[in-house]
Amino acid sequence: MKSSVFHGFRSGSLKIPTSKSMAHRILICAALGKSSVILHFNGISNDILATIVCLRVLGAEIAELRGGDWRVTPILATPKKECSLFCGESGSTLRFLLPIVGALGARVVFHMEGRLPERPLEPLISILREHGMKIEKTGSSLKCSGILSGGIFEIPGNISSQYITGLLMALPYLSSGEAAVCDAAAQRQGLRLASGNVLRVTGDVESAAYIAMTEQVLRLAGARFEKHGWEYSIPCGQVYELPERTAVEGDWSNAAFFLCMGALSPAGVTVWGLRADSAQGDRAVLEVLRAMGAEVLPGTEGVTVRRGQLRGVAIDARPIPDLIPALCALAATAEGETRILHAGRLRLKESDRLASTAAMLRALGGDVEELPEGLRIRGVRRLRGGTVDACNDHRIAMAAAVAACACEEAVTVLGSECVDKSYPGFWEDLAALKGAEG
Repeated sequence: MKSSVFHGFRSGSLKIPTSKSMAHRILICAALGKSSVILHFNGISNDILATIVCLRVLGAEIAELRGGDWRVTPILATPKKECSLFCGESGSTLRFLLPIVGALGARVVFHMEGRLPERPLEPLISILREHGMKIEKTGSSLKCSGILSGGIFEIPGNISSQYITGLLMALPYLSSGEAAVCDAAAQRQGLRLASGNVLRVTGDVESAAYIAMTEQVLRLAGARFEKHGWEYSIPCGQVYELPERTAVEGDWSNAAFFLCMGALSPAGVTVWGLRADSAQGDRAVLEVLRAMGAEVLPGTEGVTVRRGQLRGVAIDARPIPDLIPALCALAATAEGETRILHAGRLRLKESDRLASTAAMLRALGGDVEELPEGLRIRGVRRLRGGTVDACNDHRIAMAAAVAACACEEAVTVLGSECVDKSYPGFWEDLAALKGAEG
């Protein structure tokens, strides 16, 4: 599928869909909960649907009601037979559920698509094996069995926050029958626990806001844990208990594309459905937009961004990797030079996002230099327009739409259906905004 995006500024307002990151976490806590709950989503993406499908296979009943409401009835018994979990291309689904299936003692085969089989899973797999799980990877399949045992879990903080999130959600759920194992392991290392586990995150911690988001959801679900620095003490045998009804907040990662469009528009763009106090790390897009010279007007449930005198800046990609394609599209016509730093992890996403972002901007007339760990973008007065290959990467497709706002001609996006991974209604929401030539 290809989409043709007309060139020029956008203005107007829209309500952003549910946060994909929050939805994964809340769905898992609901499936491991004490009683049925109602969750409200403003839209379901392919990644969220992958987690729903996998949780259903594991025994949760998840039914769509009406008006965006979904009822989740928890897992009552672990499936006795080996079952297949289809993750699609969702790294969050796979990495979050790996420790969960161990906590449940389920025998499963994860099936992966796209670039997901190529994306790293170490050291998470080694840690899970050390604690009783059997894991074997064959091509695009990952076969898992065994019961996750408690104790001391130590993991580096500079690889993937998703590994830490998966463990944080699984460890409270470990059976209280694991208490003796937990206590013995703790005592060997001179620690005192009340029948629990220790999760120790070592070294520099990247994407800390994603871990904070997990902590927020766990507290909402009534989980008990203590945190000292980057060491967690987590009692065993807990059962999650979310409020009877929970509305999942809007997605700052997806909102960033429209906020960047607003930064190119004299009239601006307003995005509703965003929490100003959100734990989502991509809320930092507002700080970057201000630094680049855009006018940012936050409100209680939304934010408006309008054009200012845009200038290049240095952007550290470590805490905000998902924002980089959108910010690069904005930087393409900002005065001076923008440098994307510490971005090597972007090469391991749905595409090599350093290469695909650079290729997208060059195809439209941008001046971009690809570096081993980042990008250097020299702003031009206007982009030309043209045809872009989305590289099966939802964020590249949406970033091309941002770039179209600074183009002299239309932009054609090849493979535009890939936005369904995180934002199925993106092209419709884009078309609903008003357009004007710059």
